[in-house]
Amino acid sequence: MPYRRLPNTDAARLRAMRIAKEKYDRLGASSVPFSARTANIIRGLIPTFERAISDYKTAVNAQSEKNTKYQQQVRMARMYVSHFIQVLNLSCQRNEIKPEKKLMYKLLPENYTVPDLSTEALLMEWGKNIIDGEMERLRQSPGGAIYNPSIGKVKVHFDQFADAYQLKKVSQKNAGRYLDTIQSMRKEVDAAILQLWNEIEESFANLGVEGMQEKSKEFGIVYYLRRKERKLLGLPVSGDEDED
Repeated sequence: MPYRRLPNTDAARLRAMRIAKEKYDRLGASSVPFSARTANIIRGLIPTFERAISDYKTAVNAQSEKNTKYQQQVRMARMYVSHFIQVLNLSCQRNEIKPEKKLMYKLLPENYTVPDLSTEALLMEWGKNIIDGEMERLRQSPGGAIYNPSIGKVKVHFDQFADAYQLKKVSQKNAGRYLDTIQSMRKEVDAAILQLWNEIEESFANLGVEGMQEKSKEFGIVYYLRRKERKLLGLPVSGDEDED
């Protein structure tokens, strides 16, 4: 015997509510198997839930569209910061710059490896350290700038990355907020659909199980065959069906 299961996707939740609203608007309160109170709850939830889903999708799509350019900015900033540190280390090894000056860049004088720049947060940290350190060193020793790359070139690419990084964090925060709204609304939506479907089935209860299910389908209730029933009928089994 087919069994009822509440929607488990947002699209299915919206579909269930829209069917009920369309039936209520078209047939009128006296001709639908659910109460006006439940219909009004559904009517109020639909636009709010749609807006929350739309806002979330817009935020996620905006991130995706900007991602290619952003990854290029990350790559360029990482390359320039890394190259600058390598040139600084070579200058110290040639004694053109005293190794202790590396402390200005938050680098250890005796360490000639490039710091870990693998994450965006580390790139932000070290990019700022390198730019601030070079500016401070040049204030103390004018004319001793490092070239190829110059700190000006490093700063251009780092600033582009830093601005994009902050925008990405804001975008991620917005997307997270929209997702939280959707997740909190799902409980309310599911409760409304449960009430709606209970009322529909109760209205047709006098028709027997099969008759009730056939009539309830017209108002959006979805019934599923159990796994063993699908196997018995030679239908494909997805693995999502109930066993019993």
